[in-house]
Order: sequence, then C-alpha cells, then structure tokens
Amino acid sequence: MDSREELELLEEVCEDAGRRGELSDGEVERLRGVFGDRFDRAWRLVEEGRIKRYVFQPSERRVWIAVGKEREYLLLPRAAYCSCGDFYFRVVDGEAALCYHLIAQRLAEALGRFEEVYEGDEFYDDLMAEWRAQALEG
Repeated sequence: MDSREELELLEEVCEDAGRRGELSDGEVERLRGVFGDRFDRAWRLVEEGRIKRYVFQPSERRVWIAVGKEREYLLLPRAAYCSCGDFYFRVVDGEAALCYHLIAQRLAEALGRFEEVYEGDEFYDDLMAEWRAQALEG
C-alpha cells in the first residue's frame, strides 16, 4: 500500500470511528495491518491521554502536541508535520506516510480522546519557542 492509500485508509477509519465514538476490532486490525508498530504506538498515546490540543484565548489559535517519553512534539495535522525524529528520518525520506504521533493525533481528534488545554494568548510565543527548542534538541 502506498502513502496515499495509507492516508485514505486512516481518513476513512477516523471518519467511521468518529461517528461511533470508538474503533471496531476490524478497524484496529486494518490499521495494524497497514501501519504495523506505528499503529500500536499511536494507539498507546491515545489510550494514555498523551495527545493535547492547546487552545489560546481569545485568538482561538489551536496547537496539537504529542507527549513523548522525553519531550513534547509539535504537530501540524493539516501539513502532516511532526517535530519528532521519525518524521525526519522516515516520513521525509518517503518510507512512511505519517509518524505514529500524527496517526495518534488523527485518531484522538476523530474519537474526541485528547486533553484540551486553555491558555491565554500571552503564553503562545513562549510555548511555541519551548516546543521548537525541544524539536532542535531531538
């Protein structure tokens, strides 16, 4: 299955599961069959509540974050971007369509299984700088 087909499958499963509010056993197996270990790692992030959506107020800017073992990763779902090393080594090189953090974000958003964190706009620049610095350390 090529990258485009992987993305289409994930989109289809997220849409269907989102309507029901859960992944079926069949969907889990389909995703595991296509994404392998990346799905298992992504699902673990969702189950452990390690996907966050920051909402800055009053601007309503939204920033997605995946909480990793050692740092937080900045996610830009519309651009299919993640600040993790796997993104740079596997996704950019064309070996994978998405890193497991992006798979987790899409599943978490579809299922409504993420932590929403509200912050004032005055914290936006500082938090973005912190997340960018973590990406550079990685």
